[in-house]
Parts: sequence; C-alpha cells; structure tokens
Amino acid sequence: MRHLLLLLTLLLSPLVGAQEGHLGPTPEAGHANGGVEPAMVPLPRPALVVGELSTPRFRILYTAKAEGSARQLAGTIESVRNSFVGVLGRDWPGVTELRVGVGRQEFEALALPGGAPPGWAVALAYPMHRIVLLNALTMAGPEGQVTLRHELAHVALGQLGKKWPRWFQEGLAQNLTGENFSMTHYAALFNAVTQEKVFRFEHLHDAWPDLPSDVQLAYAQSAAFVAWLSAKHGPAGMGRLVDEVATGQPFEQAFGKAFHSSLWVEELEWREGLAARYGWLPLTTSTSLLWLGATGLVVAAYVRRRQQKAVKLAEMEEQDAAEEAAMRAAFEAEIAQQQQELLVPPLPQPVDATDVTDTASADWPEAPAARGAEHEEDEEGSPRPTKPTLH
Repeated sequence: MRHLLLLLTLLLSPLVGAQEGHLGPTPEAGHANGGVEPAMVPLPRPALVVGELSTPRFRILYTAKAEGSARQLAGTIESVRNSFVGVLGRDWPGVTELRVGVGRQEFEALALPGGAPPGWAVALAYPMHRIVLLNALTMAGPEGQVTLRHELAHVALGQLGKKWPRWFQEGLAQNLTGENFSMTHYAALFNAVTQEKVFRFEHLHDAWPDLPSDVQLAYAQSAAFVAWLSAKHGPAGMGRLVDEVATGQPFEQAFGKAFHSSLWVEELEWREGLAARYGWLPLTTSTSLLWLGATGLVVAAYVRRRQQKAVKLAEMEEQDAAEEAAMRAAFEAEIAQQQQELLVPPLPQPVDATDVTDTASADWPEAPAARGAEHEEDEEGSPRPTKPTLH
C-alpha cells in the first residue's frame, strides 16, 4: 500500500517539515537530560497524588482525575516494556515511575523540582530518575501510545548507557514506537537517495540540521539505519552494543566490539542498499505501480464522466430555458391580441349592391296603385324611387 500512496506525496515531501508545526516524530514529548534534569536526590511524593498502582517493573502514581487512565495503563505497560527488550536485547534495571495527571495544571504539578516541562511538552522523561510524566488527555488520543513509548525509550537508553549519539537515540526511539514505518520517512529517503543527499552519521552525532527538510531526513535515515542494524545483528548484537556502551567507552569503540565491524563499514553497506529500497527501482518493479496506474485511469475516467455530465446538464438547462422563453413570448402575444380585439370593434364588411337589390326586389311589396307613376315627386318636387335604397 505504501507504493500506492508514495507518488502522491513525493513531490510535496520536501515541504512536509515546513508545513507541519513541528519537525520531530513526537514533538509533544520531551526528555530531560544533561543540565535540565534535576540532581538525583530523594524526592517527596507530589501532594496531588491520591493513589498508586504497582506492576512488576512499574509504579504508577495518579491524581483523582486520572485514576481511570492509570488503571488502563497498568494493564498494558508490561507488554510495552517487553517489546523494548525484544529490540534492545536488554532490560533496564529497577522500577520505573509513571506519573499521570489530567490537564496542563496537574501535568506541571507532577514535575520534579527544578525540572519543569517545556510549554510545548505533554509528556516528559527524567531518564536518570526513571520517572516519566504523562498527561491523560494525551494518552487518550491517537498518538498516546507513541508518546509513551518514545519517553520509555529515553529512559531505557539513559539507564543502559551514557553518551549515545543523537542519531542512535532518535533512531532507536522511533523503532521502539513504530514511527519508522511512515510515508513521510519513506518520501524523505526517496528524495535524499535520488538527489544523493544522505547525511553521514558522524555529522549527526551531536548536532542536528536546521532546515526543515534536512531535519526530516535526519530522523528518517536514523530510524532506517537503526532498523537495519537491528535486523542484521538481532537482539543479541544490540545487547552487546548496550553492554559495551554501559562500560563508559566511546560509542564508536563499543560499536566495533559489539558488531565486529566499524561504524563506517556498516554505514557504507547500508548505503549500498538504499537505491534498491528507496529509489525508483522498487516502484518500477512493483506490481503496486500497476495498481496505482489503474487507479489513476479510473479516477481520470470518473472525472471525465462528471465533466461530460455537467456539460450535458448545462445544455439541457439552456434548452429548457429557451423553450420556456418561447412559450412565454407566445402566450404574451396571444394575450395582447385578445386585449386589442376587445378595445377596437371590427369594421363592417362591404355588401354587394346586386345582392341587396335582388333581395329588396323580392321581398319589398309593390307600390299601391294609387301612386300611379313610376316616379313621383315628393312635396318638395324631387323625384323619389319606388323602391327603398340602403343608407
């Protein structure tokens, strides 16, 4: 499935870090180390804590509002730690304390004196104290388990050794949380491989890049390299690395003793396989690409069909509008004609004189005999016809 989505994000992937409000894989989480973490001195239990739950390797302190979340956490936390042992090959010592509150105010009230969490953090780890602060509101969200695992990863590394390189800390934390399996990481490595821009791990030992796209690549290649090392050497090899680092020797020296190879040699071997895993070849040789092409054709056909349907509907609406306008015009003309006929009476039709004469002759009675002559004069002396005429 990742190949089906990859081509849709590759062109936008350099902007992923800039578009997001954060750059790291779990930006809401944090860990206190170096000068930030308070000195290891006996600390009193926070007054806000109302109860405690215990498992073989954890102690969970909770506030009144967080009791439900604490009990749910107690049922799953041991299995989470077992997954860490499966990757690291070692378990960190002692009992780890989880402090759970609800909301920002309770979260900050559970912090160690002198180790207040940053304003952006919703979880915080104190690796040297084996203490993790958790916000129940965050744990209930989709990223809750990722945040928890990331904090436990920092506790594990802090307890198992010191002076871990930055790339190993972040890479291991992402593998333990499952953040290494993401389209964002795959796209970042794809662009880096095609542009021949993969960082050297010696440049990621202490410092971290500044550009958003470079930061995303640093996280991606760190997660990929740690996953490759874990798959190649297994839990036994990772356990030897943890043991060697725990002695206090430099990481590169411990790396050579654990894996019987130098960091540079292992990195070169890892780089040689990048094109096969993150270049164009996996895409062009994958049947998923065929499915992607078929999906594209289906989408294109659907869009074209929608466009044709829209054009047809527009034509039908235009035709209906024209017909309606014609009918309205004819109706208005008929009404106007009827009104005109009512206002102006019709003119009389001309009558044929012959028809009138014949009709009059046939129907008019003959003049009385006393009149005598065919033409008689009236009182004024003018002749008057014997038959009437039409006026």
